[in-house]
Amino acid sequence: MPELPEVEITRLGLMPLINHKVSQVVIRNSSLRWPVNLALNSILKDMPLVGLQRRGKYIFASFPIGTLIIHLGMSGRLCIASKKSAVQKHDHVDIIFNGPENKILRYRDPRRFGSITWTEDDPYQHKLIMSLGPEPLDNEFSADYLYEKLRNKSVCIKNAIMNSHVVVGVGNIYASESLFQARVQPHRPAHKISKDEIKSIVDAIKDVIENAINKGGSTLNDFFDVDGKSGYFQNEHHVYARKGMPCYLCDHPILQITLGQRSSFYCKNCQK
Repeated sequence: MPELPEVEITRLGLMPLINHKVSQVVIRNSSLRWPVNLALNSILKDMPLVGLQRRGKYIFASFPIGTLIIHLGMSGRLCIASKKSAVQKHDHVDIIFNGPENKILRYRDPRRFGSITWTEDDPYQHKLIMSLGPEPLDNEFSADYLYEKLRNKSVCIKNAIMNSHVVVGVGNIYASESLFQARVQPHRPAHKISKDEIKSIVDAIKDVIENAINKGGSTLNDFFDVDGKSGYFQNEHHVYARKGMPCYLCDHPILQITLGQRSSFYCKNCQK
């Protein structure tokens, strides 16, 4: 699943579409996680795209009268295509823009767990968005905040920081990498983590997320940016998907356990 860095990279890659007007919306398959509004062609025709924001793993494509709230789900991808680009099996929605290049915002999703939701209300107050926790790179996400949020939680620390109501966008890859950087084992109960350790976790999350964005995200399975380019952060993974390989710091074999039905990776020697 694309995590916050990959979604942010996607948003940035779509910025050249801003101020272009929609000429047509083609919906080949409306059966995503929730049905795509079949009236989008009539709603968006001749409307300019005026902004692109991100909240957690959601992208907001803003138009003068409303917003498309887009989630990539497990296997979704947004790319910029041209009219010469061949339509592939899982290309479900095209937003075609005016202009000499006839750029197309194309949504591709083999598993169809993603969503494209239209709203004419404040997207930040949408039911999908309003209960989300703070952004990891915002000042609101601090050691004081996380400590108070988790001090009475018995859930393991990795699952706690992956909870989007606690903090958004910290998925499986970046939770594993952040806890390694903070030297905290992923299965420890959240309420038994000291405040100093919480500070290390917060600092690590911010550092790992920012570094991943700068490196173009982690290209695992089928994630590529809007131009089809791969990211490079996976070359810096210290623990994720490295089961049995030596830790870069101590040579101890990286261990794999399952937490909340997700594979978790850590170094027993470096993380306490």
